[in-house]
Amino acid sequence: MNFPSELKYTKDHEWVKINGNEALIGITDFAQRELGDIVYVDVNSIGETIQKEAVFGSVEAVKTVSDLFMPLTGEVLEVNKDIDSAPEVVNKDPYGKGWMIKIKISNPSEIAELLDVEEYKKLVVA
Repeated sequence: MNFPSELKYTKDHEWVKINGNEALIGITDFAQRELGDIVYVDVNSIGETIQKEAVFGSVEAVKTVSDLFMPLTGEVLEVNKDIDSAPEVVNKDPYGKGWMIKIKISNPSEIAELLDVEEYKKLVVA
């Protein structure tokens, strides 16, 4: 399994790549493996400010549907439109082309509550 050390993580298996006051958000390699083949991603929240831990969309796989939880409070600046027509890219490249949303971070102090790579590994590697 892949655990990029430059990212932050949540207990709900989202990853966060922070760049100044913006962040890219997606699901982890662990999450996409647990879900199986992803067939649809439902994220449609451009311009909305979404609170930390609120649902910002869902991922549909062959065997289940899973909610996506916001790791940080922020305004959604962009949604990855490429995953509309090719949701399988989330399985193939969860940390790259499979990103889901880009946000403007509203409350930078929340970053400290995210997991670093070692904390996340302890959560998923038993």
